[in-house]
Amino acid sequence: MKRILVLGAGLSASSMIKYLLDHAEDNDWKVIVADQSKALAKNKIAGHNRGEALFFDVFDRELRTRLISSVDVVISMLPARFHYLVAQQCIESGKHMITASYISDDIRNLNNAALEKDVLLLNEMGVDPGIDHMSAMQVIDRIRNSGGKITAFESSTGGLVAPEHDNNPWNYKFTWNPRNVVVAGQGVSKFLHNGQLKYIPYHKLFSRTETVDILDYGKFEIYPNRDSLKYKNIYCLDDVKTLFRGTIRRPGYSKAWNIFVQLGMTDDSYFIDCEGLTYREFTNSFLEYRKNIPLEQKLADYIHEDLESEIMQKLTWTGIFERKLIGLKRATPAQILQHLVESKWKLGKEERDMIIMQHKFEYTYDDMEKEIKSTMVVKGDDPVHTAMSITVGIPVAIAAKLLLQGRIKVRGAQLPVVKDIYEPIMKELAGYGIRFVEEESMVGEVVN
Repeated sequence: MKRILVLGAGLSASSMIKYLLDHAEDNDWKVIVADQSKALAKNKIAGHNRGEALFFDVFDRELRTRLISSVDVVISMLPARFHYLVAQQCIESGKHMITASYISDDIRNLNNAALEKDVLLLNEMGVDPGIDHMSAMQVIDRIRNSGGKITAFESSTGGLVAPEHDNNPWNYKFTWNPRNVVVAGQGVSKFLHNGQLKYIPYHKLFSRTETVDILDYGKFEIYPNRDSLKYKNIYCLDDVKTLFRGTIRRPGYSKAWNIFVQLGMTDDSYFIDCEGLTYREFTNSFLEYRKNIPLEQKLADYIHEDLESEIMQKLTWTGIFERKLIGLKRATPAQILQHLVESKWKLGKEERDMIIMQHKFEYTYDDMEKEIKSTMVVKGDDPVHTAMSITVGIPVAIAAKLLLQGRIKVRGAQLPVVKDIYEPIMKELAGYGIRFVEEESMVGEVVN
């Protein structure tokens, strides 16, 4: 019997655990789900005879060693900062590890040690990163194999609320870790546009958007996402003139969120003693003192908007003007803002989320310039098996299955950009409704 250890039983792990348990009997697996909340782990295995729920503390070295050494493959769904501890133990114990998180420099530096122990550390196996890699490489390899030359590549993804449940002014609800949404974009976003390098600092990020139409779902806006330049090496796109990765939201989101950024509410670098503090007082602390001027008017003047404007309606709806106690003793501004919007942007019991991913490839072939738009839209089943949970978890689970079946041969610290990994996974994902619609068009003739 093969043993699979899942570390972390949070929202994104739900569909993955279900897949593993659904396939456990046919593949003779034991699925061990370990979490700091044993009750949560027990809930996820739902009494399945092939499942086992355990308590797990990532800082307990003895427990970490014992659990990892007793299994065949480890799936780490822990916060990304803990993957290195798990990876070190996996190498020491000669066990494979799969994560959905971005590969860190620390994990990358374990490559040689993993190769020596014949261990695979497979990273970025979720949706973005993950499905974005695999779906992009399918098209990139196809274009190259046909003799085409790629000149531009753009890729954007968004975790959104399904249109039928889009019922708040922001057109947005949380479908993944709220903290990651609140602190998204901090740092500098880098990309390549028409041969020119572009650097967008955090305080300008949400004012640098573009509007696009996606299939028959209407208009969306896209803002730059992290460091796009590293994908030149990952995808072997050294000659492209445009290389861009972005985050998808509904129009108006970025302009409103930018107010929080400009005020300083997304700052996570210092703490506020907020016991007894209201959200109204918290908001007022970021604005200048103006005697006898209502807070709402002060903010409207600061952002040069009318009190009845759409952006002020969004801000008011979040509750930043309410005389309600924050309910925390000590927190960063970002943690306070997260605490507020978590209750506002929560999916209801009957509501579903939606993932949209779109790639755009420009390439030359036979003296012609062509473009391919490749688009994926996935809706969740319910608030537990969300589109986010499905698209993050199912690729990870399929990779674990292929690895245990001996169908993935690569070792070391890897990403899913090789055909032996992406081809069978993308083929199976189609059966879960995770597929891409391609639109190809002619741009013009190549000018020499």
